[in-house]
Amino acid sequence: MLTKRIIPCLDIKNGRTVKGVNFVNLIDAGDPVVLAKQYADLGADELVFLDISATLEGRKTMIEMVHQVAEQVNIPFTVGGGISSVENVNELLKWGADKVSINSSAVKRPELVNELAEKFGSQCVVVAIDAKQIDGEWFVHLAGGTIPTEIKLFDWAKEVEERGAGEILFTSMNHDGTKGGFANEALAHLSEILNIPIIASGGAGTIQHFADTFKKGKADAALAASVFHFGEIPILELKEELKKQNIPVRL
Repeated sequence: MLTKRIIPCLDIKNGRTVKGVNFVNLIDAGDPVVLAKQYADLGADELVFLDISATLEGRKTMIEMVHQVAEQVNIPFTVGGGISSVENVNELLKWGADKVSINSSAVKRPELVNELAEKFGSQCVVVAIDAKQIDGEWFVHLAGGTIPTEIKLFDWAKEVEERGAGEILFTSMNHDGTKGGFANEALAHLSEILNIPIIASGGAGTIQHFADTFKKGKADAALAASVFHFGEIPILELKEELKKQNIPVRL
């Protein structure tokens, strides 16, 4: 059985980590390379970096950061944020990223998924979907969850799988930031209709939330930010507890 993956997510702006990171004894919590190494040492299985700087300058810094992370960190990492072309992806992969994550750009031009899968292989194409449940129906939202669409989550997830996505990163906007647990019903349904791995995001607050998303939500991986950045849930402790609950993890 494949092991379940634990993935810290770091927001990057102009080459620095934002959204506060609070590791004890960490000299520079803003340096993504230092943090990436720290997370790799602490047992993270993968990392996700989201570039939230909208400037060209920020993009260039991101490429430099990718290169440094690739040189110093031995776990796979995904880069997302503002990726809208084969050229963008080519550059990121060339400098050492393992995967790229696309979101709004895929909704605006779904063929991008096909193009990336054909050129680089499905294994490095992650489609991130931010969705919100409104009156019982899940709808896709764009631009960091600020722009609602009429696209239904399950239809869109199925479509991107057919177009060649290798993985889905699903963030529930109803759960994100609440620390009340992941959207396990929606995740379980995604798991039923898709054959590709699903990363659960939004809602992590306790170790049990992770266990539940693997058992009830059938997720293949779980992503979180603040509970890891602020040391609320140490990764090793999390994995040891998951193992006790017979959830396969890499220790």
